[in-house]
Amino acid sequence: MTIREQMEQREKELLSKYATLSVNSRGRDREETQCDIRPVFQRDRDRIIHCKAFRRLKNKTQVFLDPKGDHYRTRLSHTLEVSQNARTIAKALRLNEDLVEAIALGHDLGHTPFGHCGERVLNELCEGGFRHNEQSVRVVEKLEKDGKGLNLTWEVRDGILNHEMDLMPSTLEGRVVRLSDKIAYTCSDIDDAIRAKILTEDNLPKEITKVLGHTTRERLNTCIHDIITNSDEKNDIYMSDEVREALFALREYMFKNVYTNPVAKAEEVRAHSLLENLFKYYMDNIDLIPDWYRDSIDVGEKDERIVCDYIAGMTDNYAVSKFKEYFMPKAWEYE
Repeated sequence: MTIREQMEQREKELLSKYATLSVNSRGRDREETQCDIRPVFQRDRDRIIHCKAFRRLKNKTQVFLDPKGDHYRTRLSHTLEVSQNARTIAKALRLNEDLVEAIALGHDLGHTPFGHCGERVLNELCEGGFRHNEQSVRVVEKLEKDGKGLNLTWEVRDGILNHEMDLMPSTLEGRVVRLSDKIAYTCSDIDDAIRAKILTEDNLPKEITKVLGHTTRERLNTCIHDIITNSDEKNDIYMSDEVREALFALREYMFKNVYTNPVAKAEEVRAHSLLENLFKYYMDNIDLIPDWYRDSIDVGEKDERIVCDYIAGMTDNYAVSKFKEYFMPKAWEYE
């Protein structure tokens, strides 16, 4: 018996009857020889961590564009926080931690530069629209490894695709990530907003903090404990009505007071213009997109989808550097 088979046997013995077992995976689009050490979901996690799209997340905006400080979240630090929250919940509920971690680490691989501002720009410009969850699946299926994709299991791709609140993953592990994502950005974005002096703890509605807590740590603790308590030995992932309503009230408060705040979003107009101009410029000069990138796309793919894929993969810094290269006369450049 291989090490992988021993680990698969331990899953059967230790995990909840509602957990997704590695041996029961619906598999990959392309069949592969099994690893002798790692079950399929652990293997998927490793592939995501080692892919280029994952490394680029460190230079992509979470909420604050071009923040003046080292401690603001990036898309990568957000991803790691989602993963940690989700693993804590999965471990307590005896779900498959490898599957949870793979979904969490891959859920934002398709996110644009400049956060949701970039997503809105590409959604406006690209025929058929643009959603980062769908792009994340496109990254792992088609764009990574020079067009070969990562060939992840069906369960991981399902969790990545359906991590948005208007969707529902097929596995409990995916549902854990779906809620962990909302908990992570709602609670942690408050921390960044306080650091940016956009709000203070005292500004938060008292009826919300009374339920969730008065610090980021307390709010995370409340939400995670609530999910574990209400989901234990059940075939779904639940929150209590009180905590769920408080969390979504807090999320709504953040949209009104932080995500659309003129101070926090002061640079979004420029970011919008930058990406819009890059998109139009590449559409008129498709040959500027590197040959290796264009060759990795399916034959017959429309130019606008190629441009959309290329821009979505950019980091904030790379998008700015390409804009300077194409639109700023050399004599005007400054440090």
